[in-house]
Amino acid sequence: MSSETAVIANITEQSYMAHRTYGTFRVLGRSEGEEYSLTRVTPRTAVMDYGDKRTLPLPISAREIADDLCREINSDAGERSFLGVFVCAGKSPTEEELRGAREKLEEFYRALVGAADREWERSHSYLFIHDLQRRAATNLGLEKEWHYQARETVECPGCGERVKPGVAVCKSCGAILDREKALALGLVQAQAVVVASADGPGENARQAGR
Repeated sequence: MSSETAVIANITEQSYMAHRTYGTFRVLGRSEGEEYSLTRVTPRTAVMDYGDKRTLPLPISAREIADDLCREINSDAGERSFLGVFVCAGKSPTEEELRGAREKLEEFYRALVGAADREWERSHSYLFIHDLQRRAATNLGLEKEWHYQARETVECPGCGERVKPGVAVCKSCGAILDREKALALGLVQAQAVVVASADGPGENARQAGR
């Protein structure tokens, strides 16, 4: 690898931004289906200002910048935290580097889940469970009582009740929200749905009442 470039690998889907006096850096998160993402870093030059109109250029190597960025990102979650970024020895991470990073990330995630378990046992309050702990549970494939995930809902046009997307029939008012799914599940009669399509909701109601 050229001494003028350093490569940061990220084994998580999270992207990070870091600001320095000599530039702004974005460490990309991996895309779905990929093992990792790569962010290439080049050298920069900082400037020291003596305050008497004299300045001194300070060259900073790519490796120094990459190490600094990874140190800041990984330490952002507290003592002994690791958020999945590291500087590669070469142009891309080796299997050994990836294995070590995954083990370290899993260890940190398990520590987060353990802390969340203890907090939940103490308080039973979602307010004390933070997003990183929920992310840890998700990545470890663990189902936890405290792992609350807000679910998207839509409004039923019949009664205004909030229902999950893709629901066939509203459980509150019986309105047909997805006719094809309702037919497939046997929740409505085929004739009633056809009549509704041709003659409108009034005729549908008469057919359903027969």
